[in-house]
Amino acid sequence: MSKILRQVGLLGLPFDHNSSFTPGAAKAPEVIRHTMVNGSLNTGTENGMELKANPQWTDCGDIVISQQSAFVEDIQRACSELLAKGIALLSLGGDHSVTYPIIRAYGEHFDQLNILHIDAHSDLYDSFKGNRLSNACPFARIMEEGLCKRLVQVGIRTLNAHQREQAARFGVEMIQMQDWAPKALPSFDGPIYLSVDVDALDPAFAPGVSHREPGGLSSRELINIIHSINAPLVGADIVEFNPLKDIDDMTAQLSAKLVKELAGKMLLTIHQ
Repeated sequence: MSKILRQVGLLGLPFDHNSSFTPGAAKAPEVIRHTMVNGSLNTGTENGMELKANPQWTDCGDIVISQQSAFVEDIQRACSELLAKGIALLSLGGDHSVTYPIIRAYGEHFDQLNILHIDAHSDLYDSFKGNRLSNACPFARIMEEGLCKRLVQVGIRTLNAHQREQAARFGVEMIQMQDWAPKALPSFDGPIYLSVDVDALDPAFAPGVSHREPGGLSSRELINIIHSINAPLVGADIVEFNPLKDIDDMTAQLSAKLVKELAGKMLLTIHQ
């Protein structure tokens, strides 16, 4: 089972009710879209794709989430409907809890899915502050349900004993930030979903996050990771950008740049 994709769609998920620290990420989709069209950025990507007037690039708007208790069902349903139309999703969170229902939707259309997760945090808690759907827990839920065949995490630099136990339990492949080098990124043998938590970047590059964790990736390193992915990129999300914590729109500009480069990579997948 592998869905034929004909378009790449930008999808907003303005939801941060599962933030474990400072809310504000729900404002990110609006800010990123505004930055993409009202600033200094053009719509060309580094791999030569052009987004402007490209019939394979579309904006799917925002998902309307009826209530907090229904966010999994609402997001999964909306994403599955778009995937059924052949639209590969480039989603804008929102807190990281939105990745779990997105991946549940992908599981309806793809098997043998690989996940590349770039983050300062492993997000493998069984429960955090009594919430099993917290933004600190999505990959525990994903792995419990067998929604991917392989989870590779890059940039991690906040592990505690519980998270180490969870990683061992689920067979997670983890490249901690202290061990990061460009050649450390593994090859993949099937479709990839990429989840980017903006706090994977060092706060010097991305101050607009709720959980600032020094010692992270540079902007260039993250862009190079996107470009170096060696298998079809069938979906992606950018999460945890908090405009309320940003400085001089630095993180907004970076997030908009990441949208362009991810869109370019995903469009290349469709053309292949």
